[in-house]
Amino acid sequence: MSPVCVKICGLSNAATLDAALEAGADLVGFVHFPKSPRHLSFEQGRSLAEQAKGRAERVVLLVDPDDALLAAAIDALDPDLIQLHGRETPQRVAAIRRLTGRPIMKAFGVASAEDLHALSAYATVADRLLLDAKAPPGADLPGGNGRTFDWALLRGAALPTGTMLSGGLDVENVAAALDSTGLTAVDVSSGVEIRPGEKDPTKIAAFIAAARGHS
Repeated sequence: MSPVCVKICGLSNAATLDAALEAGADLVGFVHFPKSPRHLSFEQGRSLAEQAKGRAERVVLLVDPDDALLAAAIDALDPDLIQLHGRETPQRVAAIRRLTGRPIMKAFGVASAEDLHALSAYATVADRLLLDAKAPPGADLPGGNGRTFDWALLRGAALPTGTMLSGGLDVENVAAALDSTGLTAVDVSSGVEIRPGEKDPTKIAAFIAAARGHS
């Protein structure tokens, strides 16, 4: 069985980042989206990205970024991966990949089988797909809302290798999520927090252990 790949997203300080790195996170995510309680300025992100360099893949999460924002993110964080969590079209994803020279993770909100129909158009232009619970109507955040979706929707779906599962995961349900979907990559944010935006080192370590224990 393939080892489970774990991403801890929305890290915002040196202590919790170090906890994620020490626990063996494969990817660490930094959010640059002002509406999010996990938002980091590029100056805040710079030191954290430097701290994680060479220890895990560094991911910057952006929402519908223009070229100027992309350039600023690259300059500040030098990310290993760019996560796009907005309404970016396949053409825009391809353009961002060309412009930045960085691998792209494209996030999708899932609530029904119809939401999976768009995946094939992105699978050829993004390096990794991330499936998250679709945000409720009127939500300020496209993800990180602590909601799961019906994992049964993924049974029999043709998903690219490396597709990552997100949305409401925590230490209690991550093993069941992996069993149900057959995926081997998971992303967590709110599920390892004490309150929105504040990660818990103990929960981070427990989540990674639970995910890896499954493999």
